[in-house]
Amino acid sequence: MFSVHLLAYYFSKLKEDPTKKVDRFLYSMRLNDDQLRDVSARLLQEMQDVLSSQSSAAESIKMLPTHVCSTPDGSENGDFLALDMGGSRFKVLRVKVRQQVGKKGGVEMEEKTYSIPKELLNGKGSELFDHVSKSLKDFADTNNIDLEKKHPLGFTFSFPCHQNTLNQGVLLNWTKNYRARGVQGKDVTRALMESIQRTGGMDVELLALVNDTVGTMMTCAFDDPYCEVGLIIGTGTNACYMEELRHINLVEGDEGRMCVNTEWGAFGDDGALKDYITDFDRDIDAASATPGKQIFEKLISGLYLGELVRLVVLKMAKQGLLFEGHAPDALRTKGKITTAHVASMEQYKDGLRNTRAILEDLGLAPSDDDCVAVQHVGTVVSFRSSNLVAAGLAAILTRVRQNRKLKTLRITVGVDGTVYRTHTQYAKRLHKVVRRLVPDCHVRFVLSESGSSKGAAMVTAVAQRLASQRRQVDEALSSLKLTQEHLGYVKSRMRAGLEAGLKSQGPSPVKMLPAYVYRTPDGTEHGNYLALDLGGTNFRVLLVKIRSGLSRSVRLYNKIYAIPLEVMQGTGEELFDHIVQCISDFLDYMGMKNTRLPLGFTFSFPCYQKAIDTGTLVSWTKGFKATGCQGNDVVDMLREAIKRRNEFDLDIVAIVNDTVGTMMSCAYEDPQCEIGLIAGTGSNVCYMEELSNVEKLHVPQNGKEGRNGGKVEEECTEAQAKDVIGREAGEEEEEEEEQSGPNVRMCINTEWGGLGEDGCLDDIITPYDSAVDRDSLNQGRQRFEKMTSGLYLGEIVRQVLLDLTRRGLLFRGHVTEALKTPGIFHTKYLSQIESDRLALLQVRSILQQLGLESTINDSIVVKEVCGAVSRRAAQMCGAGMAAVVDKIRENRGLDHLDVTVGVDGTLYKLHPHFSMVLQDTVRALAPQCQVTFTLSEEGSGKGAALITAVARGGPARS
Repeated sequence: MFSVHLLAYYFSKLKEDPTKKVDRFLYSMRLNDDQLRDVSARLLQEMQDVLSSQSSAAESIKMLPTHVCSTPDGSENGDFLALDMGGSRFKVLRVKVRQQVGKKGGVEMEEKTYSIPKELLNGKGSELFDHVSKSLKDFADTNNIDLEKKHPLGFTFSFPCHQNTLNQGVLLNWTKNYRARGVQGKDVTRALMESIQRTGGMDVELLALVNDTVGTMMTCAFDDPYCEVGLIIGTGTNACYMEELRHINLVEGDEGRMCVNTEWGAFGDDGALKDYITDFDRDIDAASATPGKQIFEKLISGLYLGELVRLVVLKMAKQGLLFEGHAPDALRTKGKITTAHVASMEQYKDGLRNTRAILEDLGLAPSDDDCVAVQHVGTVVSFRSSNLVAAGLAAILTRVRQNRKLKTLRITVGVDGTVYRTHTQYAKRLHKVVRRLVPDCHVRFVLSESGSSKGAAMVTAVAQRLASQRRQVDEALSSLKLTQEHLGYVKSRMRAGLEAGLKSQGPSPVKMLPAYVYRTPDGTEHGNYLALDLGGTNFRVLLVKIRSGLSRSVRLYNKIYAIPLEVMQGTGEELFDHIVQCISDFLDYMGMKNTRLPLGFTFSFPCYQKAIDTGTLVSWTKGFKATGCQGNDVVDMLREAIKRRNEFDLDIVAIVNDTVGTMMSCAYEDPQCEIGLIAGTGSNVCYMEELSNVEKLHVPQNGKEGRNGGKVEEECTEAQAKDVIGREAGEEEEEEEEQSGPNVRMCINTEWGGLGEDGCLDDIITPYDSAVDRDSLNQGRQRFEKMTSGLYLGEIVRQVLLDLTRRGLLFRGHVTEALKTPGIFHTKYLSQIESDRLALLQVRSILQQLGLESTINDSIVVKEVCGAVSRRAAQMCGAGMAAVVDKIRENRGLDHLDVTVGVDGTLYKLHPHFSMVLQDTVRALAPQCQVTFTLSEEGSGKGAALITAVARGGPARS
């Protein structure tokens, strides 16, 4: 006792500044920025560890998925009931949400607060929920709410729950002095609904169970779309935020975001904060109802701040540092100093007077210095609380910014809780420290006006809106989803089109054009060849050097030239003059203008051929519309353009379709390649057909002079085809073939893009396809191609997005000029958007480039639309391919066919899923065929040179 008085005397003599005395006594509570960053880093690491684990049961913080995947967007509408349960009282509310055209919707609320008797907090869980249910019935009766009509209900339940769905939650443990029996480990929504049924007279549908923190975020998000973090600093403390779904291992799916309830009050339960825990904190924990639990909360929340101040003041008094060593019984009594007292001590003008009054109520006679010191104790304790909350928020904000790969983050934090609301200095301190810890985050704090109660109704309203939108989006996309029955129908229609095209002398939707290519390369081809490749907005000129024998190889030298739109849609003379100008430039570049090279011309448009070196254009596709070409021989037009230029001469040996060129290019490496597929700007297939089946060739026509001399029939016969092969292979081989009766084949360019021109696909053509067709250059033509090729898929997507937006299901119903612009949504965006590696934030970035401001849910729907359109295209190509391979198999009388398809085209090469869906469809629809798909490495230009070499039957001039 003597030592205490001596110590008190010593300090009184020193006349030390009372605030410095407190600072020295509580130095371990005064955390600097480096310590706060360390706390933040520890929390951030623990958040990441828990999210990536398969269970949160053994963790300190829980990181609980809430199944809240969207914040309000202002289009919510309806009447909702809400319950808010989390303290010694609970609220029942009626919330009317009204959508207002052109501006943010409005919210009207009626509410009533009901007390919970203490015996129910510690009694049977069923009795607790019966009390809540009866209160709900009382509220409905008081407010004349007709509960015989079904009402959606939202339930704010401020205790840690594990949720598998939005409207279900298993209580992990009680907090805040609740100890009701028989509830922990049970579904609280089921318990509530059973009580409602026992009460009777109410028809409600519980749509959402939310934590109070989530409710706070949703309340603020209704008025601020940037609000994606919720924070509670009251009796307890907690935070939630919108996490990327792909990071939450406990939930299936990886598209979009989900609100995660951190339950950060338990941070430190595993010892992570032991070097920041003081003796006072240990005393608080030991005396609590949950020793060793909720450590972070015990450093921060209003349930404990007042008691911390009391313990500090008591110890200082016992050591003679306050009140001349006097510590009355009231000061020694738990709960005598509350968090409300601490807040009043720190009021700007009246703080010291309030401090004196509080101390006098405890039976003390404080000096002025005592009042200053006790006030400063409250400041240090509450300052530590706000600093730790700032460190926790810094961890969350850093995670959100890193998730979204942003240099700076703009975000709003919705806040509720008595400490934040009533403590005059707390909010200001918190904001200042947060901005200091995360300077790359522009943070706005919004106080929740209606608390978490309104939030439950908002979650319910959002859930109802999303469910309605989901039904309407699914309905819109259902027309683009093909069943096996649909695919079988496409296969049968394609098979019928192939057969009809082989027989028809007149127009046929599937044209089945003879290519006059009778065999694929055998490896003996050699020489130097020039190749042209025209099939889209770019045009290639190539020099192809083919070597045979031991040094067998193909080397290519090429340049790419653009075809301007005005040339594509100008006159035919202008188009071919432009092509010849490009050839001239290339020959200058290669130094070969004086060499007369054999030329293969890849011309990727439907042509009627009478020989391998003639080609009459049937129709333009892919956006070309040059006049004076249809019905004319494009080889003649090329020759005339060369003569007009009068700078060089070429030996035009063959005109080929790009599909045929692709097949020949791949067949050079794989002798089983007898099919070519183009899946790019356009869509087409060629294959080796039995010549005897090409009935359109069997009617002799008037002869005419061929390009390379000699007489050729306008329509080739099987005997003439045999003669061609015989001249190439030699008389001895020809005799062997005649004796064995070989099947002579010819490559047929199907031009399958025309399928459907006769209406045979009308059953699966959607209004979106019809809109694309109406706006196209060749209305009513190429219907199959317009559903499967890269030139049109982006436009189909745009039509779907336009429809969904007009129906208010996308972009908040705002139809921009960009969205109304044809052609703005290029097919390359489908490949980018559907990439598995592309986060939704990047999808939003693509949409922003197109002038489309989107939410994360908009991005999800856009990705779904792209997937539905591209999947249908791949499936239809697969169904068509199944028809082709089955026809080849049946032609040859085989039970099983092994065949290779050579493929080219940006859609097949670049789209992340197109090739796999196509191949899966072929396997399903043609199970008796083993089909291998091989990418054409050099494209159709190499194929044109190989066809030229095969047609020449010998070496070209070097």
